[in-house]
Amino acid sequence: MRPIFTLIYTGLLLTLSSGNVSAEELLLASDDTVSHTGNYVARESRWNDLGVLHGESGTINWKFNIEKKGTYHLQALYASGEHRPCTLTLKRKNSNTSFEAFNVLTEPTGGFFAANLKWVTIGKFDLPAGEWTMRLAVENYMPHIRGFRITTDDKLPTKDIFIERKLEKIRAEDFPKMATTRAELQKLLPDTSAILFIKRHPFQSSHYYTDFIDGCTYFGSELCLLSLEDGTVKNIVPELASGIIGRCNLSFDGRKVIFDYKAKLGEGFRIWEVNIDGTNLRQLTFPPKDEAARIAKYNMDWHKQYFHHTDDMHPVYLPNGGFCFVSTRCEFGILCDGPDILTVSVLYRADENGQNFVKLSNSSLSESVPSITNDGRIMYTRWEYIDNGSVTNKGLWSMRPDGTGSADIYGRNIAFPSVFSVGRAVPNSNTQFVCIGAPHMPLGVGTIMLIDASKDKRTGDPVTYLTPEVDVRHQWGWDNVPGGADKPFRPDGLIQTTLAFDGSGNTAKGPLFMDPFPLDARQILASYNPDKTWNAVDAYGLYLIDGNGERKLLHREEGTSCWNPIPVKQREIPQEVHGIVNPTLVEKGLAQLIVTDVYVGLDGVAPGTVKYIRINEQVPRPWAARRFWAGDEHDQQHSVITDKTHLGLKVQIGVVPVEADGSANFLVPADKNIFFQALDEKGLTVQSMRSGTYFHPEENVSCVGCHEPKHETPLDSSNLPIAFRRPPSELRRETFAGAWPVNFPQLVQPVLNQHCVECHESAESKANGAFSLAAEPIRNNKWYSSYSNLLYGGYAFYNYQDPLRTTPGKFGAHASKLYKILDDGHYDVNLSEEEMYRITLWLDSLSLFYGCYEKENGEKQLRGEDVYPTLE
Repeated sequence: MRPIFTLIYTGLLLTLSSGNVSAEELLLASDDTVSHTGNYVARESRWNDLGVLHGESGTINWKFNIEKKGTYHLQALYASGEHRPCTLTLKRKNSNTSFEAFNVLTEPTGGFFAANLKWVTIGKFDLPAGEWTMRLAVENYMPHIRGFRITTDDKLPTKDIFIERKLEKIRAEDFPKMATTRAELQKLLPDTSAILFIKRHPFQSSHYYTDFIDGCTYFGSELCLLSLEDGTVKNIVPELASGIIGRCNLSFDGRKVIFDYKAKLGEGFRIWEVNIDGTNLRQLTFPPKDEAARIAKYNMDWHKQYFHHTDDMHPVYLPNGGFCFVSTRCEFGILCDGPDILTVSVLYRADENGQNFVKLSNSSLSESVPSITNDGRIMYTRWEYIDNGSVTNKGLWSMRPDGTGSADIYGRNIAFPSVFSVGRAVPNSNTQFVCIGAPHMPLGVGTIMLIDASKDKRTGDPVTYLTPEVDVRHQWGWDNVPGGADKPFRPDGLIQTTLAFDGSGNTAKGPLFMDPFPLDARQILASYNPDKTWNAVDAYGLYLIDGNGERKLLHREEGTSCWNPIPVKQREIPQEVHGIVNPTLVEKGLAQLIVTDVYVGLDGVAPGTVKYIRINEQVPRPWAARRFWAGDEHDQQHSVITDKTHLGLKVQIGVVPVEADGSANFLVPADKNIFFQALDEKGLTVQSMRSGTYFHPEENVSCVGCHEPKHETPLDSSNLPIAFRRPPSELRRETFAGAWPVNFPQLVQPVLNQHCVECHESAESKANGAFSLAAEPIRNNKWYSSYSNLLYGGYAFYNYQDPLRTTPGKFGAHASKLYKILDDGHYDVNLSEEEMYRITLWLDSLSLFYGCYEKENGEKQLRGEDVYPTLE
């Protein structure tokens, strides 16, 4: 049949055939316009890709050709939550023929989203052949437009034919491929008839962990079931189509879905649940009662996407019937965030009804995307910032569902990829996991890795690249690798290369991967972007990726992306695991830690060297310590702690002895983010733990040594270590001012005042080139001249010498010029044991200046006053 309509746009003449319809028709979609006022967005993703005129007053123009004179019906598909009259004009080119219709599209349809779209007939027109312009104009606000239909058929369509026409291309080109992949999946998963997935635009996140902060640009999403039989897609929560569904997980019996959902800007993500058939939709978590007051207190007017509300995200069912999730209810701020926009999320659990919250960790930096391993542990991504540079150490960790047994799985000893995320266990394995290797910035997509945790986690040996064509070797962006990536970069290997710590990868485009779900160790379902920019709205589809490197298209959508594929099937419920508890410790808020041999894992440290273990806390920066004033930021820091040495507030909790055989047995405070330092007989750090741990009250924990490989086993139980034969040691706490929390004005400056300032401030000393060690505020009253001179004169140790690792004997006081001068003897300076300890404690703590996050308390410390920080 010869077409009788042609559509003109962007200078091209396109011929439109009628397809499989009973009458001739011409479709003018919202994005087929030839001109418009600048406030029109042809496909506004926040409004389900409808055409939206922002603000009052505007015009939109379309052009089309009529090849045969006739009577035509003009129909419109639009959505409007209120009365918004428009004027529509039809004008023939080079002719006085025109038609004008006033007060069209006036009837409210129930809302402004795709779910509220309604077909209406504007009118019937006798149109001569020729080129026509259609103009839609308003003086106030305009309804949201999907498009117009010009047809000889007077009946209104029953479907969104604009989507149907776009899907025709997919059906023609991709349906055969998708059908083949579905058939292959049916063979691989004979007990599975559908794939659960999320349909939405990509988050536009600036960092891998900031989806909820600055990633929520596009609203509109669906929680879908893809039929493996015929490829049809069903949205099981159409009630929530206007918001954002972030991540989802399936119950062990395959009957329920738990997911996080954000209704609109200004509100946080909350946890929801629905039956797999779409029934019994219910909200499980709700905003705290004081949410409005929190937003009013912490909101920044200039940042319009995130209002410092709370967010509950990334839920996963637990074997005991409850669920685990991450939340910002801890109200901590990211340490390396000068503008103070970024927020920490840590692990929580709740019962099956969203009640009885328990915080499972107290990390100073973000934790994300928990999943359940085959042996019942929670696996998640955890960011470390204890004596680390800002680029690395977002590895895979695990804990039991009750929060005990915190342990790293892989990634702590790897420089790049800097993020190991969205990990899942390979079926029938307790040591194999798949995950995404991603950069720190932007969105957390990247390459798919298979991790074998039975191998030495301190090396790159556990990693096999399943998508080796893409790697992550920089802080921002991705790297296309000719010949394929082999092993991740460890810190020592990185330092020997030309890779930049803070550079950018060579691409911002696909191939990029997300949400790997292993069917076995080689067959992976994943979200995949073959070649588009990382944040393109329609970049990601669902693919089956096999061990031969093939990427087989399973499903994709026109104009949007697909995420988080999960086969809908019943899974075995892992046995619920618990830690060893000691009820006598619960009232004291303590846990017990037993170390078999501290020298295991301390390569190059001779037995007998370590005499003590120092227990430290890295204190998260609470929202209550936010800066409501200007001038307190420095480098990456929002609340100034140091001059480019370290970002986290440190508290020395106490010191315990190590026995002659390297064993130790002691009590530690629970519910704190703590780390350990091995000390020699002088109290100097031999090696420092560069990750935190978190103990719950009652918990009894044992370990072989420091950073021991997983394959190490304890010593012969018939010959118990010395510390095992006695009660646990109590913490020895230092009582002198300034030891808690560590800070320069109260800890170090009094020693300098007593022994050093007299010489280092005299006219004679200055004439001889000696630098000042006085408590003289400098650099906009941020530091003392003494602190700055020690730091920049090379007398103090800070970890920028090697931001990715620590080496025994080359850290803290042992590596500082100041300690060597004092230990060798400096003129007639004679420090007491306490004074020397003050100096070495400061050096071992990486040269902090302030012991608080608040400017008011910082000003007091600058004056030498004794203050305590806001910790919660």
